Amino acid sequence: MRTIRVETSAATILLTEAPEPKVRDRQTGEIAKDATSGEALMTIGVVYIEDGESSLIKVTVPEGGVSEGLILGSPVSLPGLVARPWESVFNGQQRHGIAYRAAAVTPAAFPAVSGAAA
Repeated sequence: MRTIRVETSAATILLTEAPEPKVRDRQTGEIAKDATSGEALMTIGVVYIEDGESSLIKVTVPEGGVSEGLILGSPVSLPGLVARPWESVFNGQQRHGIAYRAAAVTPAAFPAVSGAAA
């Protein structure tokens, strides 16, 4: 399926769940690896806020792309963020959704508020 780039320059992205290893197989505990590099993958939870609307999303990031100094509730940057629609059949039930992936997760600053009194 097609990968869609997500433009994040007008969004505020806050970290809601600390990075943890992405599990490929829950029965064996096998950690998911990047198909190209073989690097372990991590998942994070974020709230994506843009134009007065927000969404909670999970984002997959390579382990090497997880920066030090990430603090829950603080703003982060997700360079290279893409969305990939997916669908599958599991136990006869058709499922679908959107998977998000970024090249990295790094600390960011809160955006400046326009019109704020000093």
